[in-house]
Amino acid sequence: MANQCRRALIEGRVQGVWYRGSTQQEARKLGVTGWAKNLPDGRVEVLMCGEGSALDKLEAWLHKGPPMARVIGVSVSSEPEQEFSEFSTG
Repeated sequence: MANQCRRALIEGRVQGVWYRGSTQQEARKLGVTGWAKNLPDGRVEVLMCGEGSALDKLEAWLHKGPPMARVIGVSVSSEPEQEFSEFSTG
């Protein structure tokens, strides 16, 4: 059960629609740590760390997001393993 980390950049209507807060809730349900933050260009950036199958589930959720979001693109890349105590928003 090796920890992995992935970075995701989410495009679309993803700011002002509770995307980060919903991502935090979903991550905590899955036991994923990391963070989500708004970027100046309107995207949301997510760094997620945890077990591979949990990251797969969160990654799939990122393509949908909360009801008010309209996701038009998600790009994901692998990241070096990092340690976080929880999933936070910033």
